[in-house]
Amino acid sequence: MDMQALQAEEEQLRQEIAKLPDEQKQYYYQQEKLKVKDPDTYAVLNWFVVVGLHHFYLGKFGRGAINIVLILLGLAFLELGGWIVLILVFLLELPQLFFSQRIVYRYNNQVMASILDEIHNKGIS
Repeated sequence: MDMQALQAEEEQLRQEIAKLPDEQKQYYYQQEKLKVKDPDTYAVLNWFVVVGLHHFYLGKFGRGAINIVLILLGLAFLELGGWIVLILVFLLELPQLFFSQRIVYRYNNQVMASILDEIHNKGIS
């Protein structure tokens, strides 16, 4: 999704949130505060700690674990061509850095939508 589409999606979600009764809004904002992630933190984790911690930050534990394993294998076998694995991981992760704002924006929109679904489906008041 491009930024305009993400912003439009967020605006739609915000309008839906505005329609909630006060008790549900309070619950919503409590949950949002706990679950929404900061794009800058994601970018810093990606840039300075290339081993995949940015994936853990968004709850993508499998992908983060794969990154760590590949980095460790690359380092362990550096003289036997492990540098190729390191370069491949770097090249695969590079777009994550350049699109970090968009990735986290999308994640946060999904969080917002899931909290709203929880409110509507469970009848939280």
